[in-house]
Amino acid sequence: MTAVTDEVLSFDEAMEKYDPVLGFEVHVELNTRTKMFSSAPNAFGDVPNTNVTPVDLGLPGVLPVVNGVAVESAIKIGLALNCRIAEKCYFARKNYFYPDTPKNFQTSQFEDPIAYDGSIDIELADGTVFTVEIERAHMEEDAGKLTHMGGATGRIQGAEFSLVDYNRAGVPLIEIVTKPIVGAGSRAPELAKAYVAAIREIVKNLGVSDARMERGNVRCDANVSLKPKGQEKFGTRTETKNVNSLRAVEHAVRYEIQRHAAVLDSGTPIQQETRHWHEDTRSTTSGRPKSDADDYRYFPEPDLVPVVTNDAWIEKLRAELPEPPAERRKRLQADWGYSDAEFRDVVNAGVMSSIEDTVAAGVSAAVARKWWMGEISRRAKLADVEPAELGVTPELIVELNALIESGKINDKLSRDVLDGVLAGEGTPAEVVEKRGLAVVSDDGPLLEAIDGALAAQPDVADKIRGGKVQAVGAIVGGVMKATRGQADAGRVRELILQRLGVEG
Repeated sequence: MTAVTDEVLSFDEAMEKYDPVLGFEVHVELNTRTKMFSSAPNAFGDVPNTNVTPVDLGLPGVLPVVNGVAVESAIKIGLALNCRIAEKCYFARKNYFYPDTPKNFQTSQFEDPIAYDGSIDIELADGTVFTVEIERAHMEEDAGKLTHMGGATGRIQGAEFSLVDYNRAGVPLIEIVTKPIVGAGSRAPELAKAYVAAIREIVKNLGVSDARMERGNVRCDANVSLKPKGQEKFGTRTETKNVNSLRAVEHAVRYEIQRHAAVLDSGTPIQQETRHWHEDTRSTTSGRPKSDADDYRYFPEPDLVPVVTNDAWIEKLRAELPEPPAERRKRLQADWGYSDAEFRDVVNAGVMSSIEDTVAAGVSAAVARKWWMGEISRRAKLADVEPAELGVTPELIVELNALIESGKINDKLSRDVLDGVLAGEGTPAEVVEKRGLAVVSDDGPLLEAIDGALAAQPDVADKIRGGKVQAVGAIVGGVMKATRGQADAGRVRELILQRLGVEG
């Protein structure tokens, strides 16, 4: 566990005294076939240091070449964010030394981003809409990945040594930077989560990124500052780096608000710095003093020509944009027949895309909603992860539903089957066979269990004979308990009434 030494103020007290100012830098990895400036494959999970070329390693005499597909993806993102697209833009060198940056600089954009001056409407859980203004969306390359060895936490603090993998070095990135966000008040953490969720939805909808936060395809640097109530001047900001889940973004913003408030209450100024998020303690720790743009000594990249756009190209890409997310939500709600409240719950739970994929895989919207809003969301809450991170696929739900509809298992048993599949025991059908979970359909064992349940509850049996047919549920419950939930409840009810000579 990471030690927490910072004092924090309660969130409510912080909100009474201060107004939060937010800003987000969301890094989106593009899913192009090759890297931003080289022909190396852009692939996740390969053997370390195999997807590299001399360009990625910064070897002497190499020359970068811009990935045209990445440029088009950047323009599409800009258009989806209602940005203006630059007629001409340039690449620049952002100079800093770190072991995962073999060139000792990052090729990025500085004064001339590909897209700028945009905005996006963010809807919160209760329907409140915040307009977030976009400062810029610019192209750059990702750094390599360091793995810190020998420590207890997997972080650089306390590690004995670090390994570097340059497979990620040079992967195309689009960095989306907001203008300062004011006026969110106590809803700032909720807005942070909703904003990053909206960006993830947009880039996934565009098809330009796999948008898997657990893989780092979408990462957020969350900037927070506080200003005393009534003060116009912004406070000093801190930047919590590389937060890679929606829940963590919300928690990091909330924590930093509380920490800033405690520091300011003590009379100590806030230090402008980067911070590291720790999921285990839901806290941040200091990283390094935050550099301003001047510290990076930006200068134009001499080996790359400007990117020049024109109206025809931009309009062609605009025509290729998919259905906007807001329109998509309206269409899906109509297609699925969900009420406003049901659909709002689906969106707030972050399972809309999962339900869409599951319906496309072959089940009804009602069945998909039952699973994603019921059992899967319940498990995700217990595991403190997003539902999509549990490893449940649309195909798995289709298979489980088919077993239920065929009468092979029932709803209760399907949860046990899901346990087995997630434990790696095989397909749903294989788990049913291995665990002996098939519904008991032979009337012989059912009648034996029914007779036992009737004998155990003679008063209930008399009520049923007397015309109170609704009391049969108690007997059904006894049978289900005796058969470990493996009986067909409908068939059990029929047999009980037959046994008692009562019309159902």
